[in-house]
This record gives sequence, structure tokens and C-alpha cells, in this order.
Amino acid sequence: MCGRFTQTFSWRKIHDLLSMPEQPVELAPRYNVAPGQKIAAVRMEEDQRRLVWLHWGLIPGWAEDPAVRYRLINARSETASSKPSFRAAFRSRRCLIPASGFYEWRRTPAVRQPYLISRVDGQPMVFAGLWEHLTVPHGKNLTGSLAAFGPGERIETCTILTTAANTLVAQVHDRMPVILPPEAFGAWLGGDQVALMPCAPETLESRPVSTAVNDYRNDDPRCLDPA
Repeated sequence: MCGRFTQTFSWRKIHDLLSMPEQPVELAPRYNVAPGQKIAAVRMEEDQRRLVWLHWGLIPGWAEDPAVRYRLINARSETASSKPSFRAAFRSRRCLIPASGFYEWRRTPAVRQPYLISRVDGQPMVFAGLWEHLTVPHGKNLTGSLAAFGPGERIETCTILTTAANTLVAQVHDRMPVILPPEAFGAWLGGDQVALMPCAPETLESRPVSTAVNDYRNDDPRCLDPA
């Protein structure tokens, strides 16, 4: 799975990597992105790639009540095209989620040790994602990270596709995000068939980092400190 990640790149880096039209935005560095929070993602709008903000934790469009139990942070790539929660988005609402790295944990007798997995070359990685939209029903009062949305307002949410872990990630977890190569960005956003496989292990590196990341409220550079 993928339950936390980082977005510490500049807008220019994402603009160049994803061949986006000129639309400068302020991107504050995120060191501990957690479910329920807004994340930067890229999707197609009017035949152009656009950076948008989506709440991480997909709520299916058919959900009558946008309750917490429906918020799905990951979708298995092997079944996303057929699962009722994801199949509509898989057909027509795909997105790219850029990240600087993602965290996984190894439990030891003494501590739940986080590891940061990132690209060897220091460049951003791009996850395959799906997004959905839902209008808040009248009579529903939302709580938590969605409390600001009132009846009749539109909520846009997303999920990250996962696949079997490659040999590097498998040392700490059996699943990992689907990391797309640049040549697959257009096909994924266009709804075409894309191989949703684990990336080559030699393109990634893994290192133990500070347990500060274990608390989602810690979102600062110390999350990246060596363990």
C-alpha cells in the first residue's frame, strides 16, 4: 500500500516533467502527506494537463453518504478496472500524482521504523491515480478534513494505484505505488491501456528515517532525517 508520501518539488520541476502549460502555482513543500489531506495531482482539462488539488481518499461517486468508511486511499491495480468503487474512474477519471518519495514501515521489537523510498537520481516519481467527484447531499454535515464542504458543494477525491512490490520495496512491504515512466503519462491520462507493473528496483533507493513521520501532524524536514 501507500499510506504516506512527500511532495517537496517546485512547480517548475513538475511543469517540465509533465509537459504542462504555463500556470505557475505556489507549491509549499510537504514532508508527510497523509490520507484525508489535499494533494497536488495532474489531470486532463479541456485537452490540457492541469495541476489540481484533490483530497486523498477516494469517495465513490455512487456513495449516498460521503462517510469516512468510503474513503479509499489505495486501489489495487489488478482489480481497479472491475471493482465498483473504482471502475468508473478507471475508465474516464485518471490522474497523475507526483511525489518526491513514499514511506513504508518495518516493525521491530523496539519501534515502528519508517523507510523513505525515493528515486536514485533525485527526480520526482509519478504515481498512477484515479479521481472522483461527489456532491454533498442536503442534510449531511461532514466532519474532519471535509468539514468545510456544505450541502450542494462538490468534493473531488483521489486514490493511488498499487502493485506488487519490487525486490527493493519488498524488504519492508509487499505492495508499492504504481510508478509510471514518462512515456506512459499520456496514455494513462488518455484512458489507454498501460502496464501497471512495479518499477525496476535499481531506479529506487530506500533508507530508514526519523520516527517523526509516524505522527501525521509532523510535516517538516525532520521527517527526512536519518534514523
